[in-house]
Amino acid sequence: MSDASERPLILVTNDDGIEANGIRHLAACMLPLGRVVVVAPDRAQSGMGHAVTINDVLTMEKRSFPLEGIEQAWQTSGTPVDCVKLAIYEILGKKPDLLVSGVNHGSNASINVIYSGTMSAAVEGAVEGIPSIGFSLLDHSANADFSATTPFISRIAGQVLEKGLPIGTCLNVNFPKLVTESIKGMKVCRQSAGHWDDAFDKRTSPSGSTYYWMTGNFNNPDQGEDTDEWALRNGYVSIVPTQFDLTAHHAISTLNQWDLK
Repeated sequence: MSDASERPLILVTNDDGIEANGIRHLAACMLPLGRVVVVAPDRAQSGMGHAVTINDVLTMEKRSFPLEGIEQAWQTSGTPVDCVKLAIYEILGKKPDLLVSGVNHGSNASINVIYSGTMSAAVEGAVEGIPSIGFSLLDHSANADFSATTPFISRIAGQVLEKGLPIGTCLNVNFPKLVTESIKGMKVCRQSAGHWDDAFDKRTSPSGSTYYWMTGNFNNPDQGEDTDEWALRNGYVSIVPTQFDLTAHHAISTLNQWDLK
């Protein structure tokens, strides 16, 4: 029998916090694939994007995790990206073989990827040269049923462990809210060009001060049948290769025609 230390080392994180059902499900999916270490925020950090903590202290605490077989579990006061950095440089002392983030409670398709702490953790993994995947289910409920995602998570993570990913690339995987039998399969897609039409619910506190809740509606004029939004609407798991290079390469030739001398 091979030494357990020869099995792949898998880092599991999220943005919904270490108590979220989604991260427990994801950690369980990883156990057959390798040695699992969980490092996650001590509270919900949704919508934090790629934020890092620079104006406050960071704390971390080892804790129990309700899943047999987990090597270590830590909670931190930081953002999802902080969790990745702390895991690599303080907890593990090395880079894991695979980083998985999620399973997020809610969609990270289309423009949501920009705001997502779940996906920013995966992007940070890609920055570090770690094969990384963010998983999300289109169900915001705290008691969401993640069971239909299991075979797909196992398949995708296994393929990434076996074949790796292109340098600077991670995967953004979203699941429709369907039972296993109703999911038609998986599609590799591009990110839909949708956006949020923002609005704010203006309210007045008992003391008379004004405060706001952000609301809004998702608007998707992109009707392409090769997008993540199309795949999800039509019963498929969407897989979008995502990169941290934000250069608009197609615009370079246009700017080179300007009088910038």
